[in-house]
Amino acid sequence: MPDATQPQHGEKRANLQGTRFATKGVFRFSVVYFLCALVLNMVVSPFVDQFPGGFLVATVLMTLVFLSALLAIGGRLRTMVGVVLVAPALFGEWLSYWQPDLPFSVIIRGSGVLFIGYVVLEFLRFIVRAPRVDFEVLCAGIATYLMLGLFWSFAYILVDRLIPNSFVFTVGPDSSHSMNDFNAIYFSFTTLSTVGYGDIVPVSRVARMLAMVEAVFGMFYVTLLIARLVSLYSFNSSLMAGNSEKTANYKRIGSENSQTGGNNQEK
Repeated sequence: MPDATQPQHGEKRANLQGTRFATKGVFRFSVVYFLCALVLNMVVSPFVDQFPGGFLVATVLMTLVFLSALLAIGGRLRTMVGVVLVAPALFGEWLSYWQPDLPFSVIIRGSGVLFIGYVVLEFLRFIVRAPRVDFEVLCAGIATYLMLGLFWSFAYILVDRLIPNSFVFTVGPDSSHSMNDFNAIYFSFTTLSTVGYGDIVPVSRVARMLAMVEAVFGMFYVTLLIARLVSLYSFNSSLMAGNSEKTANYKRIGSENSQTGGNNQEK
């Protein structure tokens, strides 16, 4: 009996360790808020350019995304690293709002690429180490996919500023032929999902390389994420089935022992 119960206690300890990691890592409430901030930024960004204060609204939304991402990372050391990376990113965002014509403001804003990349790595680490599939893991997976699109949109803006005429617009008025925030997000997600409508075409070598890497990364991310979630769900289902079977066996053995003890006392 002691040999049979030891694996069960080991499994409980493993599950508790995974739960403690999830509590210290990505917090459930902040992941939900972070995902809502990402979705809000994507939904509102196409319309803010039509209003006089649209650039201010876009800057505020991006600040909200960065701060909620910082909260979603969790952990003292990870948060400290995130603060170091997000500070120049936020400074670049607001510098681009106050002084959009400064040449170095684009380079400072490019620090947002480093912060977004760091957040993506932390979320991927959380998904890989998650002991089970729950709402928290699903939100982290969706948020990571959206952050990947945001990551490459920042990269496209940098390429367009540093290497002029890196993108060609085939449709629409000439006034919209610029890789601004929404056009970059639009092109990034159509490339990440391998849709590619053809209205924005990368022509420089750097732009084509980024688009090629993003398309491959997006395809493999969805495939590997689904495989990971299915494997976690299958493992937990088999583990629960094994535990329930062991519990039923223990109850059956206990009832048989009690019946045997009762018979011995009667004799």
